[in-house]
Amino acid sequence: MSQLTAPDLRGRLRSHIFRETGIRMPPDKDHLLASRLRRRLIDGGFRDLDGYLVHLFEGGGLSDEWPRIVDLVTTNKTDFFREPRHFDLLANRIVPEALARARPGARVRFRLWSAAASTGAEAYTAAMILADAAQEAPQLDWAILGTDISSAVLDQADRAIYTVEQLGPVPADIASRYIMRGRGVQGAGQGRIVPELRRRTRFAELNLIAPPYQVAQGLDVILLRNVLIYFDDRQQAEVIANVAGHLRDGGWLLVGHSESMVVQDGRLSQVAPAVFRKGEGR
Repeated sequence: MSQLTAPDLRGRLRSHIFRETGIRMPPDKDHLLASRLRRRLIDGGFRDLDGYLVHLFEGGGLSDEWPRIVDLVTTNKTDFFREPRHFDLLANRIVPEALARARPGARVRFRLWSAAASTGAEAYTAAMILADAAQEAPQLDWAILGTDISSAVLDQADRAIYTVEQLGPVPADIASRYIMRGRGVQGAGQGRIVPELRRRTRFAELNLIAPPYQVAQGLDVILLRNVLIYFDDRQQAEVIANVAGHLRDGGWLLVGHSESMVVQDGRLSQVAPAVFRKGEGR
């Protein structure tokens, strides 16, 4: 018999989710929480959410279940070429400026971090832009890191296999260069990012509210888009401060268009909607 009431158990799970991920799940979202965890209830043979919560907190099941819970409660909305002005900026200003700073013929090291990568669409979109730029300027030595808290979406990003519907936003001319179309019964309706892009794009698990980050310093661009909205004010400020610390002087931070007002850091200056630049070199 549980020593805690059903509301106690649900509150305990909400608190644990918030403490470990920064995701707020108020009591009026219990129905949403139950819906997202339904797969675990079915797989474990639990009659309802409360029985599952007893298993987590009084039956010692939390440690084993936690990675699966994270995968189910995180929002993993992403699209190729989402908020396309950011990628236009990358192609038409950020990369050309980086090339212009270099000595003639010198290698240009360019590093980009997709800080809430989800299934990899954002990171691979940036990879397509950078690969195109390197065709024109072979001295451009680029690499991308994509991170996320969910191991399940990172597995998909590593596989780099997407449905035709998911790949729909990729312009046809770009798709022809960087997407291999599936063949046969298993591959029908799918495409895979070409090996040349996969070799320069890696993925790793990272929790933005649990610094320090195992990410290189001196980055040229950080994409921190459509994730700050899930954090409270204190967490937003801390994440922005920690992320900005990984930018080089003159580096760029791009956030979601609904998140511009959230960015309040003395090291960053806004240069366009949802676009910020660090320190000198603005």
